[in-house]
Amino acid sequence: TSNSDSSTAVEWMEDNPDGGCHINRYGYNRNSISVVEGILEVNIIQMTSIQMTESQAENALVDFVVTCQGSLPTDVCTVVSDPTCQVSKSVVCDPIMVTDECLLTVRRAFEEPGTYCINITLGDETSQALASALISVNGGEST
Repeated sequence: TSNSDSSTAVEWMEDNPDGGCHINRYGYNRNSISVVEGILEVNIIQMTSIQMTESQAENALVDFVVTCQGSLPTDVCTVVSDPTCQVSKSVVCDPIMVTDECLLTVRRAFEEPGTYCINITLGDETSQALASALISVNGGEST
């Protein structure tokens, strides 16, 4: 809401270390607040295993297609954790350039087969939003 007089009377007390007296101060404070939209929501809409040749089979690659609502992100971070999402195994952050709609593909490598918790965070200067998923990586394939 808007108020023509946005001044607010402020009173605060300070403890005086020399004897327990209190100092009361009175005054007015005027501030302006800027409300920004921020990144409101992140969704992982698709996960796709990347087929590799036998010479590349040491790491399974997975593409995550991610969408978001709100302002456009400037960076993406992926945290790969154990299946309980408690023990982090790796963190990768990259700057990104999203132009007019929030739709991006994030490619991540998995060193060994197993079940992982994936947290994908999109951020900008003022906000962050997170999407999580469980993924099962079996050699060169994922579900």
